[in-house]
Amino acid sequence: PPPPPGPPPGPDTEGPASRAALFAQLNQGEAITKGLRHVSDEQKTHKNPSLRAQCPSAPSPTKSHTPSPTSPKNSPQQSHAPVLELEGKKWRVEYQEDKNDLVINNTELKQVAYIFKCDKSTLQIKGKINSITIDNCKKFGLVFDNVVGIVEVINSRDIQIQVMGRVPTISINKTEGCHIYLSEESLDCEIVSAKSSEMNILIPQDGDYREFPVPEQFKTTWDGAKLVTEPTEIVG
Repeated sequence: PPPPPGPPPGPDTEGPASRAALFAQLNQGEAITKGLRHVSDEQKTHKNPSLRAQCPSAPSPTKSHTPSPTSPKNSPQQSHAPVLELEGKKWRVEYQEDKNDLVINNTELKQVAYIFKCDKSTLQIKGKINSITIDNCKKFGLVFDNVVGIVEVINSRDIQIQVMGRVPTISINKTEGCHIYLSEESLDCEIVSAKSSEMNILIPQDGDYREFPVPEQFKTTWDGAKLVTEPTEIVG
């Protein structure tokens, strides 16, 4: 018998060429089934009990099969080789661990030092250098002579810095625990801090150091013309 009529035509979105190809397929009649593979009775499960026994049983509709959450595999930590080298005008000090005898000599005024991912180590920079950056370090100590620009501490923890000569500015950002030992020549240094805690400045007095905490809490008031912010302490 001829195939049943197709569904009513939908909106005219495919164009006349696509509709003509569809109608040509429907008009084939019995010829449209010639491309299908014939299945014998031996291959039909409802007529072959032995074949039906080999088929996997369908899951019970009463049981809910929810996929168990899979935790992402922990990627192995990559081990990096420690670096202490001069690259152009940048001293790179990276991935040093348990090293307390790191020294940079023969510095020049245009050089900078970038210290990254160092842990439980100490570095001494001799001479005069442009700037120093400490980034993502833990339990790290820095001793330097002179810096003409800025010393920055970023995303670090338990940092100790000792200034032997002069430095105009020290910036502390997103750091927990930072002790800065100033020299007599660097008492005019500006300390700029943001999003940091446990910061202490040690001032030389009578052959020893006296510790002064950097405020972490501030009070802001309106004086009628502008906002006035001053450090405050929690009482009680």
